[in-house]
Amino acid sequence: MYAILDIETTGGQFNEEGITEIAIYKFDGHEIVDQFISLVNPEIPIQPFVVKLTGINNAMLRSAPKFFEVAKRIIEMTNDCVLVAHNADFDYRILRTEFRRLGYDFNVKTLCTVELSQKLLPEQPSHSLGKLVRALGIPMADRHRANGDAMATVKLFKLLLEKDVEKTILTELIKSEIKKGIAPKLLDIAQNIPQKTGVYYIHNDKGNLIYIGKSRNIKKRINQHFTGNSTKCKKIQNEVFDVTYEETGSELIALLKESEEIKIHKPIHNRAQRKSIFQLALYAEKDKNGYLNLKIQKFDGRKKEITSFSSLQEAKNTVFQITTKYQLCQKLTGLYQTKKECFQYGIKECDGACIGAITAEDYNIRVNTFLDEWNYKTQNMIVIDKGRTISERSAVLIENGIYKGFAFYELNYQITNPTILHNILTPMQNNRDAKNIIQSFMRKSKTIKVINF
Repeated sequence: MYAILDIETTGGQFNEEGITEIAIYKFDGHEIVDQFISLVNPEIPIQPFVVKLTGINNAMLRSAPKFFEVAKRIIEMTNDCVLVAHNADFDYRILRTEFRRLGYDFNVKTLCTVELSQKLLPEQPSHSLGKLVRALGIPMADRHRANGDAMATVKLFKLLLEKDVEKTILTELIKSEIKKGIAPKLLDIAQNIPQKTGVYYIHNDKGNLIYIGKSRNIKKRINQHFTGNSTKCKKIQNEVFDVTYEETGSELIALLKESEEIKIHKPIHNRAQRKSIFQLALYAEKDKNGYLNLKIQKFDGRKKEITSFSSLQEAKNTVFQITTKYQLCQKLTGLYQTKKECFQYGIKECDGACIGAITAEDYNIRVNTFLDEWNYKTQNMIVIDKGRTISERSAVLIENGIYKGFAFYELNYQITNPTILHNILTPMQNNRDAKNIIQSFMRKSKTIKVINF
């Protein structure tokens, strides 16, 4: 749990400042679960330049509660939480100073979004809150007021969690939870998991990731792990300490995240998925007569594949659909082994490419039509899909045929310019697994929208 806050002060000499306004949002990594916003009477005058900056003046604070009156609520909001702020050292110092005046030792773990953004968003020219959220398309109201700055920090932190593909932030939180003691029961863990689309992470009692998966219903899939009788399920049940998750809304992004993060973290119970799951590939090669043949072969990195498959049955089913849709010859697509004409020619469903009844040029037009529609190697496009909420959408960016990553954005923030998209993008690896996932999803999904640029 995180306590994301912002504090406005009177200004003045070091360690003599007083709090004029405080805003705290309790954030569970997915949504705000509690909040506290209040003006505070600092009992000392506000510096004139601060009045101009924040709009908070001495008259506004005369009837506001003093710090000792809100101290208990602040402790309630921050207890057992990691304190998150933009320039956290400043806010933490101010809080500790105020509590010290009351004779209380305020001590919590902190995270600074300035430091996190410098690490995860190194390309940004400025890491000040105002300039950073503007560059990232994060809406912001009431700049230099505690509530506005704290809410902007919540949205920024949520974006930083998405970009932290190495899961450094999450792992540290789990480790701090582990220090508190006894692991929760499986039922307790499952109760807090939503019935939504996303990626889930199963951790052991050392905080290490032991399994990563995706599902359109995370809660259902977790319950299957916790009630299953397979060897893998039994091992997970014995080793699990906690389950974290990330909602994606989009099944495409869930598939892409799962594939990449398994390769990064190499969880012990994802052995089969650490390497590429697509061991077979489809290739196009000209035969001695000039006809383009489609061939299912073991993946060969030296050749350019059209698409990849995880099983021979999947490959054959796909090639059969391709043959039917584009009116290709079953002999030339490898579905019918013969030295003569294919079976389809005998029943007049093939125009005879198998026996040279039509020219290679005419036949290859249909093959090339298929290749153009199935390959995005020369395309620049943004694939738009569902987001995590009604007001949000997801975007997958492909430039010059290379998968760059994904992002989430609000509907009022138009993603038609790839330059803007780059600012909020979570960079991802471009590999054949990702390529196959995207191509396959684009062919099957009816919900996506594609923007070419």
